[in-house]
Amino acid sequence: MTPTELAPRFFIAVAVILLFCKGVAWLLGRAGQPAVVSEMLAGVLLGPSLLGLLLPQVQDALFPTALLPVLYVVGQVGLVLFMFQAGYAFTAHRVTGLAGTAGVVSLAGVAAPLALGVLLVLATSGVVPIRAEGTSLAVSAAFVGVALAITAFPMLARIITERGHAGTRHGTLSLASGAIDDMVAWIMLAVVLAFASGRAGPAIVTAGGAVLFGLVLWFGGRRTTTALMTGPGLNDRARLLGTVVLLFLVAWYTDEIGLYAVFGAFAVGVVMPRTENTDKVVDTLTPIAATVFLPLFFTYSGLRTEFGLLGSLPVLLFALACVLVAIIGKYGACWAAARLRGEPQGVALRVGALMNARGLMQLIALNVGLEAGIVNPSLFTVLVLVALTTTLMTTPLLSWIERREARPAAAPTPALAVSE
Repeated sequence: MTPTELAPRFFIAVAVILLFCKGVAWLLGRAGQPAVVSEMLAGVLLGPSLLGLLLPQVQDALFPTALLPVLYVVGQVGLVLFMFQAGYAFTAHRVTGLAGTAGVVSLAGVAAPLALGVLLVLATSGVVPIRAEGTSLAVSAAFVGVALAITAFPMLARIITERGHAGTRHGTLSLASGAIDDMVAWIMLAVVLAFASGRAGPAIVTAGGAVLFGLVLWFGGRRTTTALMTGPGLNDRARLLGTVVLLFLVAWYTDEIGLYAVFGAFAVGVVMPRTENTDKVVDTLTPIAATVFLPLFFTYSGLRTEFGLLGSLPVLLFALACVLVAIIGKYGACWAAARLRGEPQGVALRVGALMNARGLMQLIALNVGLEAGIVNPSLFTVLVLVALTTTLMTTPLLSWIERREARPAAAPTPALAVSE
């Protein structure tokens, strides 16, 4: 298709995606689900799992093969803006008095699902077709483990705010643990991707480029972003333009060295100064990313998710085992760690429920793995199912815990009246 033919296809596809995502968000919103959960599900429904199954001609007309690279690129813009906001939000949640507990919960929330995921892949090796061609068993196992270790930190923060849990003990502990968890998981993902190449050259480029990037951020990142946000000769438009240019330059660099754009965007968010001008820039970019661009990423992911692959009994059993391992490894481990640190049952249950959500962050990791060639369609579909299941269960779990605590104690049996 020529660019002239592709442009109208793009416009109608975007209109359909945005309206459909809004409709699903309205429907699931009545059940208390946040919009990002609805958009994840909507993206899958627009793919071969539903639309392609019921109306394949409609799906082919709406999303021709030539359109997919355009959706990918525009979706990447949304991811860069979203991860920038996630990095900025990361620095807002400082741990005071809960550092030890947050560290233990985070360690449990990473180590348990990582170990269980690796063991599950090793145990099913040769039985379930989840390894991409040319990918070693060790890399596949490590990737699954890391994917299960991820927590949806931005969504976690959103749920806590929307439900009025900000400032509570479980809210603060979950935010602190989730932030540490995600940082560790993304670093591990970068390591897995570096080793996945199987060649020393790309690994050296990635490692050396990451070290250089870290040094530049450490010594000049805060100084540069502070000058951008507080420079006396800059107005709001100049600060917005400067931020976008900086984000795209960093995204280009981290993509080139094999770290991928999401890592660079997150790092820029972390080093941004917390000023009123920065808040304005973030508040301007975030609605655009969340409303327009992110649904395109969800749809792009959904177009590559084929739940029909679960018709294979080994893949279906592996998917169910993955969901179970994900819940036990994250919910169970974080709950147990919080209890071991002396947290009340209600706090520990809520922390486990919140940390268990993978959401958008796992979808980002899956797409990175797919683009790197270490994830095949079966594994992609299995882990999308894990992301959807663990994310959808978060809000109902929190509501159940609240009802459980609000349930009045059983009234004492009245004493029998004694007749005089």
